[in-house]
Amino acid sequence: MEGERIPRPGEIYNHFKDKPYQIISVATHSETGERMVVYQALYGDFGTYVRPLDMFVSEVDHGKYPEAIQKNRFELYKPTNKPTTDGLTVQVNDEVAEEIAEEGSVNSILLEFLEATSYTRKLNVITSNAKHLSDRLINDMAVSLDCAVDEGPIEKRSQELIACLQAMCRFEDRRLR
Repeated sequence: MEGERIPRPGEIYNHFKDKPYQIISVATHSETGERMVVYQALYGDFGTYVRPLDMFVSEVDHGKYPEAIQKNRFELYKPTNKPTTDGLTVQVNDEVAEEIAEEGSVNSILLEFLEATSYTRKLNVITSNAKHLSDRLINDMAVSLDCAVDEGPIEKRSQELIACLQAMCRFEDRRLR
């Protein structure tokens, strides 16, 4: 196998078609003993996939995909160091570093949402800022809750996020009784 490059759970890999995936596990096929990589898309419907380890770490077939830039089918994201305004240094990938440079700071609504200590408070943040929600903000909030929100108009997406949070609030309320 190519250099015994074994993915580890939690690592993020970039597919040669420029899509990010996170490693869930390296598993063993129960019948054949073949090692398999279980990984999840970090975009779209966040689908989960399985691929033989040998294929996962293989090189791109540049005859079939001459436009491919990467050498390997999947390559580990390489973080870069980025200084922050408070003098600290954080590790981010190039795509995130560009977004930080473009936007200049973290969205204050997202920060308030992430700092909320209960689902009810998170729901209040969303409902009180409904007219300021963007696709990016909805995606970030949904990912932090581990809930799926389908693509579509912002109003529909925000309602799906609210419905998800309302269900979590009901669970939280029952649990605390």
